[in-house]
Amino acid sequence: MNSNETLENIFKVTGQVNIKLYDAQGNLKDERNTHNLVVTSGKQYIAGRMQGTSVPTVMGWMAIGTSTATPAVAQAVLTTEAGRVALASFTSGGTAAVTATATFPAGTGTGAITEAGIFNAVSAGTMLCRTTFPVVNKAAGDSIAITWIITVS
Repeated sequence: MNSNETLENIFKVTGQVNIKLYDAQGNLKDERNTHNLVVTSGKQYIAGRMQGTSVPTVMGWMAIGTSTATPAVAQAVLTTEAGRVALASFTSGGTAAVTATATFPAGTGTGAITEAGIFNAVSAGTMLCRTTFPVVNKAAGDSIAITWIITVS
């Protein structure tokens, strides 16, 4: 590493997020693809896990919310959380990427959904990453399925 390089420029963690909204009968109503921001607490979490220190539990939950506040690296929570569920899967597949999937069933996280994040606790906890996107209107009978691919490069 030369004097002009920082770990931020050499080691990057990025994400791609796919959001699908389904009606009560399982018909696809809307689909969005967006990027995410790995926040400072998420980077600290990754570094701590690599060191094997006493870092809290693994990432296991995804949350959605209704805020349109621009993602910033200092954020540690969703701005306006509307619902949180356990990840259905969080797998590696032997590459430099992991895939997290979660479904927010009917009645969970209802409203004008505009943000999402990944956490290591059922409430509060450490946020790994956050994204915002144009409004996805989730009615009481709708469900949202999110697939989040996080890549280390």
